[in-house]
Amino acid sequence: MRAHLDALAAVLEDCVAGGASVSYLAPFSRAQARAAFEAFAAEVEHGRRVLLGAFADGRLVGTVQVLLAMPPNQPHRGEIAKLLVHRSARKRGVAQLLMAHAESEARAEGKTLLVLDTVTGDAGERLYTRLGWTRVGVIPGYALYPDGRPCDTTVFYKTLC
Repeated sequence: MRAHLDALAAVLEDCVAGGASVSYLAPFSRAQARAAFEAFAAEVEHGRRVLLGAFADGRLVGTVQVLLAMPPNQPHRGEIAKLLVHRSARKRGVAQLLMAHAESEARAEGKTLLVLDTVTGDAGERLYTRLGWTRVGVIPGYALYPDGRPCDTTVFYKTLC
């Protein structure tokens, strides 16, 4: 995974530049994106997180994470985080494939319940609904877009069989 840090950083940098509310504010540099993925890599190495990548024509174009480290009373639960697809690779099914693999990895780790949140009204919300996730509700002003504007967030869950 560490061999792909620059490519992962490029995807994150592109998503933030495109206005995605994925925890970071503008201005956001490649160096900041790489530092974020270096921290994620450490979590992967300690078994607290799964990080998946999607490649097209040999280039990393998307990523998603499954957070595995939960409190002691929630060993059955995981969380989906940072589903990111480079703007040049969207509308090709990359996000759907990443989600299918993330759910599979979560099952393999013994997880039976997944949760996630996404910007209300964006493409992610439509994707998760299509993929059978259950909408819990909306939290107004939960996060910020990179430009600092507030955005509402929709929370979802999915029971894994």
